[in-house]
Amino acid sequence: MRAFGLLVIFLTLAGISTAQTSIGIRGGYTNSSYSYRATPASRAASVSGIAAPTFAFVIEHFNAKNAGIELNFQYLTIGFSQPNGDTAPILTNETEFNYLKVPMLSSFFLGKSGRFQIKIGPHFGYMLNATDKLREFESANGNILPTYGGEEDMPKKFMYGITAGAGISKLFGKSTLAGEVRFAYDFTNPESLDRVFEISSTNLEFTLAYLFRIKESKIEKLKD
Repeated sequence: MRAFGLLVIFLTLAGISTAQTSIGIRGGYTNSSYSYRATPASRAASVSGIAAPTFAFVIEHFNAKNAGIELNFQYLTIGFSQPNGDTAPILTNETEFNYLKVPMLSSFFLGKSGRFQIKIGPHFGYMLNATDKLREFESANGNILPTYGGEEDMPKKFMYGITAGAGISKLFGKSTLAGEVRFAYDFTNPESLDRVFEISSTNLEFTLAYLFRIKESKIEKLKD
């Protein structure tokens, strides 16, 4: 058993020693949308989302020829904007949620200095703040999304879902520039007071990233 444990440690260290690691920053814009069901028997309704800037600290780690993992520590703003209908005067409720989001993505690429890259994996997060930017109307029948920025609203803090992305990147020595589009489906229901039955959201991101290689692969060094 001890010999097996030593073998696992040795293989792990060997994999790390041949891996390539880069760190950097990613920034851009996001566009979110929300859907909900007010009661279990009601049909799903969709509301418009909001656009907001986002930025992240990125760690990219390739431990195989064309595959690796990427970890992001991302500041993300999502939310919804809901009008009261088509009749004048048009009133709007708008809410923002600020999250620390951590996507953990498997990454695969094709190419050498110019790469096409796809990524997919789960994400988790924690709500930092909820703000009602506009609260211009209330509904007596309870068929609208409730408030979340008040002291008594008590939204759920935990976020989880699935993120996928595709993009292109270009290597310049130890530096990498990358443009990417990501789509995330979030299972998070911030409601904790049973005011609405079900809520889900999607998020589309358009970002640019700059990465700097801090550790080179021994395999790449041997090729050079």
